[in-house]
Amino acid sequence: MIKALRNGLLVLLAALPLLATAAPSARDVVQQTTDQLLADLKANKQQYRSDPNAFYDALNGILGPVVDTDGISRSIMTVKYSRNATPEQMVRFQENFKRSLIQFYGNALLEYDNQNIRVLNAKEGDDGRASVNMELTGRSGSIYPVSYTMVNINGQWMLRNVIINGINIGKLFRDQFADTMQRNGNDLDKTINGWAEVVAKAKLSDEAKQAGGQ
Repeated sequence: MIKALRNGLLVLLAALPLLATAAPSARDVVQQTTDQLLADLKANKQQYRSDPNAFYDALNGILGPVVDTDGISRSIMTVKYSRNATPEQMVRFQENFKRSLIQFYGNALLEYDNQNIRVLNAKEGDDGRASVNMELTGRSGSIYPVSYTMVNINGQWMLRNVIINGINIGKLFRDQFADTMQRNGNDLDKTINGWAEVVAKAKLSDEAKQAGGQ
């Protein structure tokens, strides 16, 4: 009995380093990233208001490692257009999209005024995807649901899409891309080069804006 107990303790001690270095769950990634964003914003908000580019750089450092830029970009471009895109065009679109997304998200965050944010439950599927729910309390006291779609890439959970108060941001940009391609006569280079301006003009509903802090 004593020998079995001792062996069990040895196994537990041997496993502790593995437990300590276990990869964060999808919910952990959302919680940690949210905490880091809000702490940085609280500490530097006045500077960021006068120097938005410094904020965009900080956001990129925090969000960049957990955003699946390649997956999001291909989803927005859709197979219809991505299958005809060159590797150089895909890289350029990813860079333009990531930069514009940071600015789009950053402009909303700059209006954040200590509203309550709660990361709720997460639902992980067997397909390497997970949904992480969040609640944002607006200035009026209304509660807005947010859902993050996460994908597991090489053991790391990364952001693939966001739904704010029922507004699917991925679909919003996907529709914007298809519409812009039509207006540009299916000129992919022209659409890619002007994508930052398209994102800057993207409109959310008033409710979704309030959820984002605007």
